Amino acid sequence: MSLRLRDATPDDLGLVLHFVRALADYEKLLHEVLATEEDFRSLLFGTPARAEALIAEWDGAPVGFALWYHSVSTFDGRAKLYVEDVFVNPDQRGRGIGRAIFADLARRAVAQGCSRMEWSVLDWNAPSIAFYRSIGALPREGWTLQRLGGDALAALAASGDLNG
Repeated sequence: MSLRLRDATPDDLGLVLHFVRALADYEKLLHEVLATEEDFRSLLFGTPARAEALIAEWDGAPVGFALWYHSVSTFDGRAKLYVEDVFVNPDQRGRGIGRAIFADLARRAVAQGCSRMEWSVLDWNAPSIAFYRSIGALPREGWTLQRLGGDALAALAASGDLNG
């Protein structure tokens, strides 16, 4: 039994989409997935690439993935690695695959001079929260995620500014 983590390639676009859909299904959000393989081609392999992904393989078979990108902390003046998605097939959990993915991402973050890694988790997802605590992650107390999208995003983008 062996685990291999490898960077995703353009040949993995269908696999990335598969894992995104599997994660969304697990989170009861499959109805929100609009992404296509072409969207991931642009995101991961466009110029510039906006994100990175890895594939986890167990004995040569794909069993999970991670997708991340870099953002910044203006408070410490450094980049941070933002983990957008991590997913391991439910029948493969408990083998250390998730821990290995997070350790790999942590090594990348340290090597790239990032001050931290961050990610979000649904508040009902107790198994994932317990896992995150086991690797030393803590919630960001006092902060809530805000989102602007769809019609509200378009309306704000179309609104005039004070100089307009």
